[in-house]
This record gives sequence, structure tokens and C-alpha cells, in this order.
Amino acid sequence: MDFRLKVFYTVALRLNFTKAATELYITQPAVSKHIQELEETYKTKLFERNGSKIALTPAGEILLKHTKNIFEIYREIDFDMSSFINQRQGLLRLGASTTISQYIISPVLARFHQKQQDIKVNLLNGNTEQIENALINKEIEIGIVEGQSKNQSIKYVPFIKDELVLVCNTRNPLVKQNEISLNDLKLMKFITRERGSGTLEVIEYALKQVGVKLTDLQIEMQLGSTESIKSYLLNSDCFAFMSVHAVDKELKNNELIVLDVEGLSIERYFYIITLLGKSDSLSELFIQNISSYYNLKL
Repeated sequence: MDFRLKVFYTVALRLNFTKAATELYITQPAVSKHIQELEETYKTKLFERNGSKIALTPAGEILLKHTKNIFEIYREIDFDMSSFINQRQGLLRLGASTTISQYIISPVLARFHQKQQDIKVNLLNGNTEQIENALINKEIEIGIVEGQSKNQSIKYVPFIKDELVLVCNTRNPLVKQNEISLNDLKLMKFITRERGSGTLEVIEYALKQVGVKLTDLQIEMQLGSTESIKSYLLNSDCFAFMSVHAVDKELKNNELIVLDVEGLSIERYFYIITLLGKSDSLSELFIQNISSYYNLKL
């Protein structure tokens, strides 16, 4: 039954029998057989099939909810029991928004693995909204995000401070100006992240405080990753507000340059997020490692 539930859980997340079979290292007919046996056990359909597409039925939604809870308990049992033989084992599922996963979290993960080699870490990458949804849906135990939407079911703990700066390539004619005025911003072409991005949320709020709406800016394109924005900037005369952590290499290589904006400073915190009232030993161990790495008191 446990393996059937694992098959069901994988299909329910992927909504694709072929992908589930590949992930589980079994054949697609075997996946179909396990799902069929579950449906016979519960005497109800778990998936609606429409051609090549599938979707969870109401019964499937209920089973997915319980399956998540079961596997969460198993995960906690494995870790807590392994601590009795001083051989901590388990699976930790993390989520991090784009800037953090690309530029912040890697050294922490490397050090954590050196100390806890028998703990497997899976890292989910996405924008802040996606990471928060993954936490709420119990697809991850910990998230580290750029925004703070203040979802009532999530606990937000400030992590490290970041600054968003206005950057462009060093060949841009405006680099000769000592300072960019707020009115200048409305005449410039910008590249931004997509809606749901914590970075975009912070930029929009900061601009609003100085009387500039996001809709006042000429947004040439919205791109889904920090790396794609940097690449676009290097090949255009556009501008972008970006984390100083994300552009450190390009600034040192004199490929991008920071422009001062009159009366505008955009600072923010990255946040560690967990479900409110929910804690487990493995998550706490990882948070302790983060805090010691950055000399924080979390």
C-alpha cells in the first residue's frame, strides 16, 4: 500500500503517467496497474482521463491530502529515529525564490552536506508566490523568499538584508549622469520580473512611496529569471532594478554599472518561511545551520 500511495502521489503531482514512471524507475503499465488497484480498493476513481490529459477527481484530492500527511510523518520518523544511532538520515525539501537559489543558498547547502552527508536535500526553485504555494501544499518544509506577502498561515523570519539597485550595461549613454531623477525613470525602458516575483513586489512598493507607479515605467519586457534579465541588459540599452547579490560578478567585470536614483533606496530582507505552528527536527537543524553560517540569531 505504501508504494501504491507513492505512485499515486507522484502521478498526482506530475499529472502525467509517463513522467511518474520515469521518476519512480518503473514502467508506465506498472504505474497504471498501481493506480487501478488503489481505485479498486477505494471503489472510486482517483483521476479523470481526457485524452492524454489527466486531473484529480474530488476523491483523488482527498487522498492526496492524506498521502502528503502520511509521508510527512514518515519523513519525521526516519530523521528522529536515526538520531538515536548518531547517523542522522532523512529528506529535507527546500524551496527558494530565484535570486536566493542562484546566488545565496549554494554555500549553505554545501556546508550542510559536509556536516550531514546522509541527509538528502531537494531544492525547488520558483518565484516567491510559487514557493509559498509549495509550502502551503506541503510540497516543501522550508522556503526562503524575497517578498513578504504576509500569508496568515505562514511564519516569516527575516534572514539577511538585500539592496535592489538600478543597473544597465556600461555602454549606456545615461551612465554619464551623476544621478537619475524620478522623472527620468518614466522615460527609460525597463526589463522586469514576472508577476508573482517577490523582487517585483518590493520594487513596486518602493516606487509607490516616492510617487511613481509601476505603470508609469516603460516596461519593454517581463522575463522569468534573473539570469535572462542580465543577459538582456548586456545586449540592450534597457534598465532593471536588481539585487546587488545577483549582479556582483558583472559589476566586478565592468559589464554592468549601478546608477543612483534621486531620493530612492530599495532595501529588503530575505525571509525564511515555514508553516505557522509547524516544526520538525530536520527543519530546525537546517535553520540552525543557516543561522550559524551567517552569524544570525533566528
